Amino acid sequence: MYFEKIVEIVTNHLALDEETVKQLTPGSSMKEMKIDSLDIVEIIMKIEDEFEIEIPDEKLKEFQNLGDIAKYIQQIKES
Repeated sequence: MYFEKIVEIVTNHLALDEETVKQLTPGSSMKEMKIDSLDIVEIIMKIEDEFEIEIPDEKLKEFQNLGDIAKYIQQIKES
């Protein structure tokens, strides 16, 4: 549920084509997807708005891939 919404946000922000979207997995890293730091900040802001949460800056450094973000959101929303 969270992962799918994150993919939707990333897809819309980066205007990814359908083939690229099909290849996204929880293990897809920001580096692998060639997302620059400005895009990361904008995507995180959209994720925070969507899920009505705030992600601390120090937590951002721990995110290695899309799955890490989804797990974090799940922990926050279900705790």
